[in-house]
Amino acid sequence: MNWDDLFADLQAQFVAQQRAEQGELVANLVEAEAATTTFGDRVRAAKGRSVTARLLDGTDRRGLVTDAAPTWFVLGEGERRSLIRMDAVVAAWPLAGVAPAPGRVEQGLRLGHVLRALAADGAEVLAHTLGGMHRGRIVRVGADHLDLATAAAVLVVPWSALLSVDSQ
Repeated sequence: MNWDDLFADLQAQFVAQQRAEQGELVANLVEAEAATTTFGDRVRAAKGRSVTARLLDGTDRRGLVTDAAPTWFVLGEGERRSLIRMDAVVAAWPLAGVAPAPGRVEQGLRLGHVLRALAADGAEVLAHTLGGMHRGRIVRVGADHLDLATAAAVLVVPWSALLSVDSQ
């Protein structure tokens, strides 16, 4: 074998080895990124797109993802809006892609902030809970619950029982 052929062969082997290592590295990076992806990241990536969310009680909410933060999102359909806790969802579709990590403002927008804004607005809402539907106005928001003034009583609803808050 002459030297030119020898060096060409060595170079080809080196290039093939580099490509194989890069392919393996890319596969490892993709797998590592998928392992750190949250459900909220997937929902936030769907902002502006139509999504169906199945809630813990088996009911569905459909609409465009109009807003989203790590612990909640809003689906809109026409004039109706549904504020949904991420933890209240058992399945959602179609979800493709992953949003980048939330910024400081987005990370800071917790469910309590949104519920307090709804309380300040004073609009009538439909609170969809594990125990049923309740129409009323949010009059107080605590650290982990809300007070809903209905025609019959002021209900204290733990967020863990809250599936969605729908506009009227």
